[in-house]
Amino acid sequence: MKVLLSIKPEYALKIFEGKKRFEFRKIIFKRPEIKTVIVYATSPMKLVIGEFEIEDIITTDPDNLWKQTKKYSGITQDFFFEYFANRKVAHAIKIKNIKKYEQPLNIKKNFNVHPPQSYVYL
Repeated sequence: MKVLLSIKPEYALKIFEGKKRFEFRKIIFKRPEIKTVIVYATSPMKLVIGEFEIEDIITTDPDNLWKQTKKYSGITQDFFFEYFANRKVAHAIKIKNIKKYEQPLNIKKNFNVHPPQSYVYL
């Protein structure tokens, strides 16, 4: 099964450049059978630009998560801790086998869904 994640373009592009190997989330999807993430780059791009497989999902406190992921986080330490402010639990999806689409796809036309606030199951 697949999930479609909304990701800001600057971070989505870093994933496909190999500079960002973790995607951080405050809330993680509940279905353990999810193996593939479809990447929807939000405004101003508004396109589905590729996909990746999930190697692992790390769930721990923000301090520990930063220690484990900072080298390939693709974000600054300040941004990370602002994002997880007042959170006891933080999640990181470890990325593997990235595949950037040659032609970006339209979320409504190709997937028949609206851009999700966070994610949507496909």
